[in-house]
Amino acid sequence: MFTSIQKPLLIFALAAASLAVQAQTPATTVAATADGSAATLPQVEKREARQQARIAQGAATGSLTPREQHRLQHQQTVIARAETRAEADGQVSAAERRKLHRLQDRAGRDIRRQKHDAQHAASPATVSGSNPAAK
Repeated sequence: MFTSIQKPLLIFALAAASLAVQAQTPATTVAATADGSAATLPQVEKREARQQARIAQGAATGSLTPREQHRLQHQQTVIARAETRAEADGQVSAAERRKLHRLQDRAGRDIRRQKHDAQHAASPATVSGSNPAAK
């Protein structure tokens, strides 16, 4: 259906569109806390967007297998849920902030390891068995 070049480009385009939609979603405005720090987490959100882009790029180039991509996307979902819970009461405690940073550190490490391991997504030509170079 798609050539070996079209499929990664399609995946990358869909991921980029997803990031664009997330960027246009208005952030919830929360009043400053008693110590003057804002309860929203712009650094966490920016880092989350960068990690999503890294996952999309890895899927587009084939350096991530579909299983690796799914696992990394699930990890991002867990981080987003933790962020939502942390912001639910209008204040993000230092412990909640540390937990979010720890989750993101682990996710960033996992993304790098998965992108640079020896596994690669199989190209459509290899999967279908019609490898023109082998003939």
